[in-house]
Amino acid sequence: MPATERSKVVDSIATNDLANDARKAGERVGLTGDTIVIRGGKPLRGTVDVRGAKNLATKAMVAALLGETPSILQDVPAISDVQIVSRMLEAYGVAVTSPEDGVLVLDPVNVARAHFAEIDALAGSSRIPILFCGPLLHSLGEALIPDLGGCRIGDRPIDFHLDALRAFGAVVDKSYEGIRITAPDGLSGANIELPYPSVGATEQVLLTAVRASGVTELKNAAIEPEIMDLIAILQKMGAIIWTEPNRTIFIEGVEHLKGYTHRAIFDRNEAASWASAALVTGGDIFVKGAKQLELMTFLNVYRKAGGEFEVAEDGIRFWHPGGALKAVQVETDVHPGFMTDWQQPLIVALTQAEGISTVHETVYENRFGFTEALVEMGANIVVHQDGLESLTRRVPRRKLEQAAVITGPTPLHAADVRIPDLRGGFSYLIAALAAEGTSRVSNLGLISRGYEHFVDKLTDLGADFTVEA
Repeated sequence: MPATERSKVVDSIATNDLANDARKAGERVGLTGDTIVIRGGKPLRGTVDVRGAKNLATKAMVAALLGETPSILQDVPAISDVQIVSRMLEAYGVAVTSPEDGVLVLDPVNVARAHFAEIDALAGSSRIPILFCGPLLHSLGEALIPDLGGCRIGDRPIDFHLDALRAFGAVVDKSYEGIRITAPDGLSGANIELPYPSVGATEQVLLTAVRASGVTELKNAAIEPEIMDLIAILQKMGAIIWTEPNRTIFIEGVEHLKGYTHRAIFDRNEAASWASAALVTGGDIFVKGAKQLELMTFLNVYRKAGGEFEVAEDGIRFWHPGGALKAVQVETDVHPGFMTDWQQPLIVALTQAEGISTVHETVYENRFGFTEALVEMGANIVVHQDGLESLTRRVPRRKLEQAAVITGPTPLHAADVRIPDLRGGFSYLIAALAAEGTSRVSNLGLISRGYEHFVDKLTDLGADFTVEA
């Protein structure tokens, strides 16, 4: 078969896989259709609630495996990633119940080995399985990990995870099925320095070290708010963990952990997304549950771009004050820098700013693919695959980085687009809401991986749309 035909076949398979992922994700949370038809040009006004962070809730659920008694997690969002982790835990014998909305009770008393095929089927669109390794090694002495899925935004190698597990004394065997990890001699504390302050690898070390014998020192750790919240959970369970300056975490292993009761930190990614939606549609949205401290870096950029916000005790109000938005330069980075998950919705708003904005993406190497659809809708965006030099930059240049240059303002017009990933998908939604005319946005289910009840929230904000099968 000629190379061009092979490429078309590969693209077709990838498109079908993405559509299947979207459909399954939507079905998990009761989404009634896979395409949303949006009649744009109407400001979003009203209130939305944000509950627990996707990036904490799913990891807190895994942490429940470490306890000898049930755990209670509160403010759990109704998203498909939570459903995936629930089913994976159940496959391992953990009883998962929900006595009331937003509350999960996780009882690991009957934890047992699961069939590899079942875990593989459940985990197809999630990267969470790799974090099961440490808790399963402590409970069962073995962990089986399938190929990892997740959003198609670039390579996310698990080498950091596997190297950390080996440092604890685990044995890693790769096969055509996936990865089998064992600990024939148990797990012992280790001195680990991450090449990059990876959130996932930091979580891996925390979930493994808390019951490993001895003390673990982790250098160059991620310090995101969700990491700190996970540390708080583990400490409630009986873990001994302390942090020091310069991204260093110490964990003193203990023999036994109990269950926890914890209210998850709010989802700052969702909060920032609705803030950008208010900005690009000329609207006014009160994000109930949002907190200032965890959004400080975003709030600074929001204000520089011309947006207004007001911090209240129970949330933050975001609005477009009228007049022209301003061009800004943004550099994504690990916390306390500007989150990579914030840049995609913000770029939509920057298409309406006067002048030239530049977004330097330094965390993922393929996160500007979504801009192609924005260009189709009238945006003036040029992506530089190898990044751009700048004398005013604060974040060190990285090999994998890209840059997007946005020139505005440019009116957006309607188009038919397919959602490529979670954050890009929400960006398409708000672009369609701001555009003149009627847009069709498909693969809608992917948004349900991280945005709770987003269709209902759009209704509450006065959006004009219909959902189709």
